[in-house]
Amino acid sequence: MPQLTPAALRKQIAAETLDPLYMLVGDDDAEKSAVAGEFADMVDEGLRAFNVDRLYGGDTKVDDVIQAAATLPMMAPKRLVIVLEGEKILIPKRESKAADEELERLEEFIKDPPPHAAVVFVCGHLDNRRRMVALLRKLASVVDCGTIGDAADAERWVKTRAAKMNAPLDAGAVSVLVQRAGTDIGRLRAGLERVALYALGQPAITADDVKAAVLAAPDGPADWGIANAIQRNDVREALRELHAALEAGDVPVKVLGQLRIAAEKAPARRLADAISALMRTDLAMKSSGGDPRILLERLVVELCAGR
Repeated sequence: MPQLTPAALRKQIAAETLDPLYMLVGDDDAEKSAVAGEFADMVDEGLRAFNVDRLYGGDTKVDDVIQAAATLPMMAPKRLVIVLEGEKILIPKRESKAADEELERLEEFIKDPPPHAAVVFVCGHLDNRRRMVALLRKLASVVDCGTIGDAADAERWVKTRAAKMNAPLDAGAVSVLVQRAGTDIGRLRAGLERVALYALGQPAITADDVKAAVLAAPDGPADWGIANAIQRNDVREALRELHAALEAGDVPVKVLGQLRIAAEKAPARRLADAISALMRTDLAMKSSGGDPRILLERLVVELCAGR
């Protein structure tokens, strides 16, 4: 079967045209968990107890999976069987006659799954040389949960995750977040979480909020002296690096960019305060609210004190 992107899978879920077998793979465990949850979401909440089974490969026998899939759906388009830690079903820990017999039954099931069910194997690390893994890759729809194809895919991903987080990003905010984070799921998730925390309680999250909370150049240098010293909570060294940068001719706005890096890396409990301090300093510098050197010194001390 051809590989599916998460976006292509979501189209199948929306159209309620699921295949009998799915295999979720990739290094992004959070994305795999989220995608697995979207299968369950296609069933009305009141009917999920009758139509959705969640099994764990480490605690489940093959016959449990087969029996769950054999049960007919109740007032739902499909019966859903989600097998977390699917690799533990596909690759048993111990070789024995009983394990071999289980694998034979699993092979028969994979070759001829019931049409009224969709069985989703959510897999961790897999040895692709193993026969059962190769068979499932051949016959199941394989969803790569570690890759986003393009910017349009990334925007769809952000919108879906933002809705689940109750983070009210407007269209401009979604676009700017994708511009800043690119198509890397890790960067997108981190950026979304940061801006959601930064704008917590706001009725809408705008492009300006994203610009304030998410680093503009994620691939830029992250090892500058001032930011490093703040990470170590070394206020003396951070001030020394600040003075050295200014005396070397760096303009205050450029130095503020380094401090933005430090603020971006603040612990979650301090992130909103760190970004707020950064914004106050930025506004003061733009409105002639004080000597830029003193404003930057004050910000360095505040960022260190917060740690």
